[in-house]
Amino acid sequence: MKLYQWLPVVFVAVALAACGSKKEDSSGAGPASAEQQPKPAPSGNASAEEVAEEARGDVDCPADIETPPRAADAPVDDVVGVRPGMTYEEAANVVLCSNDLMVVTGPITTGFNIQTYGQTLRQGFTARLAEPRVEKTSKQIMEEMQDDMIARSGNAVRYDLKPGQSKWNVTTLGMPGQEKVIGAGREEWYAEGKNPTMASVADALLKKYGPPSIDQDNPGQRFIRWVYDPFGRLATETSPIRTQCAGTGASGGVSLSPDCGIVVEAHLYPMPDNPALVRNLETGVVDQANGYELVTSVEQQLEQMEQQKRAKAVEEASKNADAPTL
Repeated sequence: MKLYQWLPVVFVAVALAACGSKKEDSSGAGPASAEQQPKPAPSGNASAEEVAEEARGDVDCPADIETPPRAADAPVDDVVGVRPGMTYEEAANVVLCSNDLMVVTGPITTGFNIQTYGQTLRQGFTARLAEPRVEKTSKQIMEEMQDDMIARSGNAVRYDLKPGQSKWNVTTLGMPGQEKVIGAGREEWYAEGKNPTMASVADALLKKYGPPSIDQDNPGQRFIRWVYDPFGRLATETSPIRTQCAGTGASGGVSLSPDCGIVVEAHLYPMPDNPALVRNLETGVVDQANGYELVTSVEQQLEQMEQQKRAKAVEEASKNADAPTL
């Protein structure tokens, strides 16, 4: 049985001005019009609010969702409103509406190790809060590079987020222009002086997602996971998939298997000086079985399209090609 994995990559992306009243061609095919050409990167000092306004464009909130809601008896499968099965555009709209400073970047066009035959597939996007833009002198840039080098050589602990910040990593796949969400992860660092208690956050998670399959209060973090089989049945201690089916998080990375259904995962990290308070929370959801089916279907459709393309080229060659000179 072939298993699929989506691996996060380092990429350069442009901010999406998505989710406004104007719809753009998202198929990835054909030349871009003058209006769709990438704009020059903004320059000059700007506040976080100004940076967000430049990048977000016309955002309609609350997000307009046409994807049918989950069944009443189905497992809770969303992270702050983003759930598997949503379209790429719907998920981006929900993420943008989660915070006025949130900026979506993407699309990510690599991740799953599948043959795309030159087709561009939107395999996800990332998002984080806008930060002030400060024009730096060459001297300041060199000083920062030197500080970074010193920190790396000293194995200093460096975190991706600061107190009060959050980020997303959403995984999608589908035929061009028809991509749907497979998984979504979010991380939030609580602002200084606003840290909730470990008990209150855990209680809120259990209230939303129900009884967990795994709940471990370990030194350094509390780990909670909800594992369901493809039929929506919760995996208990006697189920082999309880420990075999992994979730996802804000750093990306998705594993897909037809033996696993919805998997929700949460990591609660305590404050170093007070383990009773939460420093940061990471939550994620992935629909493994339906994601596996989607990736398999896309792979088969792309192969079929390529075979048809090759067959047509052979047919045209038989009619139009020059005879060989022997």
